Amino acid sequence: MMYVVAGLAGILFGIIYFGGLWLTIQKMGQMDRPILLLTGSFILRLALVMAGFYLVSNGQLELLAVSLVTFFLTRFYFIRKIQPAAERSVKPHGNQP
Repeated sequence: MMYVVAGLAGILFGIIYFGGLWLTIQKMGQMDRPILLLTGSFILRLALVMAGFYLVSNGQLELLAVSLVTFFLTRFYFIRKIQPAAERSVKPHGNQP
């Protein structure tokens, strides 16, 4: 049961981290000082996710590993979901320019 909780927590942490990153990138064009937004968002997202991993792992490496795997699977989901369909369908062929 704890592995399921760790996996779901990893998904939640991925949504928080990568969803927050996506929102930050969307807002950067509207800001006078986008570096402050980017830096503040990074620190907040990192602090939340690191604290979450610490609490979920409860000192057990296996729980940390499960939550990290689902965290990165969420990252791949975000990449697939956000990337435009046209870019996904283009496949490079050899050394063509």
